Amino acid sequence: MNVRAGAAVIRGTGGRWLGVALTVSAVLASGCTASVGPDELAGLYRNDRTGGELLLGSDGKFSATHVSTDRSSDPADFHGRWEFLDNQASNDFVYLTVEDDGLGKTAGIQLYPIGRGAVEFRPDPDGKPMPKLTKAATP
Repeated sequence: MNVRAGAAVIRGTGGRWLGVALTVSAVLASGCTASVGPDELAGLYRNDRTGGELLLGSDGKFSATHVSTDRSSDPADFHGRWEFLDNQASNDFVYLTVEDDGLGKTAGIQLYPIGRGAVEFRPDPDGKPMPKLTKAATP
Protein backbone atom coordinates (compact mmCIF):
# COMPACT_ATOMS: atom_id res chain seq x y z
CA MET A 1 0.00 0.00 0.00
CA ASN A 2 1.43 3.36 -0.88
CA VAL A 3 1.48 6.23 1.58
CA ARG A 4 -1.12 8.28 -0.28
CA ALA A 5 -3.61 5.42 -0.38
CA GLY A 6 -3.06 4.77 3.34
CA ALA A 7 -3.64 8.44 4.16
CA ALA A 8 -6.88 8.44 2.13
CA VAL A 9 -8.14 5.38 4.02
CA ILE A 10 -7.31 6.98 7.35
CA ARG A 11 -8.92 10.28 6.33
CA GLY A 12 -12.02 8.47 5.05
CA THR A 13 -12.32 6.36 8.19
CA GLY A 14 -11.81 9.40 10.40
CA GLY A 15 -14.45 11.30 8.46
CA ARG A 16 -16.91 8.45 8.89
CA TRP A 17 -16.23 8.28 12.62
CA LEU A 18 -16.67 12.02 12.91
CA GLY A 19 -19.98 11.77 11.04
CA VAL A 20 -21.14 8.96 13.32
CA ALA A 21 -20.09 10.89 16.43
CA LEU A 22 -21.93 14.02 15.29
CA THR A 23 -25.07 12.02 14.43
CA VAL A 24 -25.09 10.28 17.82
CA SER A 25 -24.56 13.63 19.58
CA ALA A 26 -27.47 15.20 17.70
CA VAL A 27 -29.76 12.28 18.54
CA LEU A 28 -28.79 12.39 22.22
CA ALA A 29 -29.19 16.17 22.41
CA SER A 30 -32.57 16.10 20.71
CA GLY A 31 -33.71 13.37 23.12
CA CYS A 32 -32.88 15.64 26.04
CA THR A 33 -34.87 18.56 24.72
CA ALA A 34 -37.72 16.77 22.98
CA SER A 35 -41.02 18.38 23.73
CA VAL A 36 -44.00 16.46 24.96
CA GLY A 37 -46.96 16.20 22.60
CA PRO A 38 -50.55 16.89 23.63
CA ASP A 39 -51.54 13.23 23.28
CA GLU A 40 -48.88 12.28 25.81
CA LEU A 41 -50.09 14.85 28.34
CA ALA A 42 -53.58 13.50 28.96
CA GLY A 43 -53.80 11.56 32.23
CA LEU A 44 -53.83 11.86 36.01
CA TYR A 45 -50.98 13.68 37.75
CA ARG A 46 -50.33 13.54 41.51
CA ASN A 47 -48.10 14.96 44.15
CA ASP A 48 -47.97 12.40 46.93
CA ARG A 49 -46.45 14.87 49.41
CA THR A 50 -49.15 17.55 49.03
CA GLY A 51 -52.04 15.29 48.04
CA GLY A 52 -52.77 17.39 44.95
CA GLU A 53 -54.19 15.80 41.80
CA LEU A 54 -54.68 17.13 38.29
CA LEU A 55 -56.59 15.25 35.63
CA LEU A 56 -55.98 16.32 32.03
CA GLY A 57 -58.72 14.62 30.04
CA SER A 58 -58.24 13.53 26.45
CA ASP A 59 -61.40 15.55 25.67
CA GLY A 60 -59.65 18.84 26.53
CA LYS A 61 -61.21 19.19 29.98
CA PHE A 62 -59.32 19.21 33.28
CA SER A 63 -60.06 19.03 36.98
CA ALA A 64 -57.73 19.85 39.85
CA THR A 65 -58.16 18.71 43.44
CA HIS A 66 -56.19 20.22 46.34
CA VAL A 67 -53.67 21.90 43.99
CA SER A 68 -51.58 24.99 44.76
CA THR A 69 -50.69 27.09 41.75
CA ASP A 70 -48.58 29.66 43.62
CA ARG A 71 -46.89 30.08 46.98
CA SER A 72 -49.32 32.68 48.36
CA SER A 73 -52.57 30.72 48.06
CA ASP A 74 -53.97 27.65 49.73
CA PRO A 75 -54.63 24.47 47.75
CA ALA A 76 -57.85 24.71 45.75
CA ASP A 77 -60.21 22.63 43.66
CA PHE A 78 -60.94 23.98 40.17
CA HIS A 79 -61.80 22.78 36.68
CA GLY A 80 -62.09 23.92 33.08
CA ARG A 81 -60.48 23.33 29.70
CA TRP A 82 -56.84 22.76 28.79
CA GLU A 83 -54.89 23.44 25.62
CA PHE A 84 -51.32 22.50 24.73
CA LEU A 85 -49.38 25.44 23.27
CA ASP A 86 -46.29 24.54 21.27
CA ASN A 87 -44.32 27.74 21.83
CA GLN A 88 -41.51 28.03 19.28
CA ALA A 89 -39.88 30.97 21.08
CA SER A 90 -39.58 29.38 24.53
CA ASN A 91 -40.95 26.51 26.60
CA ASP A 92 -44.05 24.63 25.51
CA PHE A 93 -46.84 24.85 28.06
CA VAL A 94 -50.40 23.85 28.82
CA TYR A 95 -52.88 26.69 29.24
CA LEU A 96 -55.59 25.90 31.77
CA THR A 97 -58.73 28.00 31.29
CA VAL A 98 -60.37 27.99 34.71
CA GLU A 99 -64.18 27.99 34.71
CA ASP A 100 -66.77 29.02 37.31
CA ASP A 101 -64.38 31.31 39.24
CA GLY A 102 -62.51 28.26 40.56
CA LEU A 103 -59.46 30.40 41.37
CA GLY A 104 -61.23 33.67 42.07
CA LYS A 105 -60.15 36.37 39.60
CA THR A 106 -57.67 34.08 37.86
CA ALA A 107 -59.17 33.02 34.54
CA GLY A 108 -56.23 30.98 33.32
CA ILE A 109 -52.89 29.61 34.35
CA GLN A 110 -49.87 28.04 32.68
CA LEU A 111 -48.68 24.51 33.42
CA TYR A 112 -45.28 23.34 32.17
CA PRO A 113 -44.28 19.81 31.11
CA ILE A 114 -40.88 19.07 32.66
CA GLY A 115 -40.06 15.84 30.89
CA ARG A 116 -41.92 12.68 30.28
CA GLY A 117 -44.54 12.16 32.94
CA ALA A 118 -44.26 15.33 35.04
CA VAL A 119 -45.68 18.87 35.07
CA GLU A 120 -45.30 21.92 37.31
CA PHE A 121 -46.71 25.40 37.84
CA ARG A 122 -44.21 28.28 37.68
CA PRO A 123 -45.84 31.36 39.19
CA ASP A 124 -42.52 33.25 39.18
CA PRO A 125 -40.30 32.46 36.16
CA ASP A 126 -37.22 33.51 38.16
CA GLY A 127 -38.30 31.87 41.39
CA LYS A 128 -38.50 28.39 42.72
CA PRO A 129 -41.06 26.17 40.94
CA MET A 130 -44.00 24.66 42.74
CA PRO A 131 -43.88 20.97 43.66
CA LYS A 132 -44.16 18.90 40.52
CA LEU A 133 -47.06 16.62 39.73
CA THR A 134 -46.08 13.21 38.41
CA LYS A 135 -48.20 11.18 36.03
CA ALA A 136 -49.87 8.31 37.83
CA ALA A 137 -49.51 4.83 36.41
CA THR A 138 -52.60 3.66 34.59
CA PRO A 139 -54.14 0.52 36.08
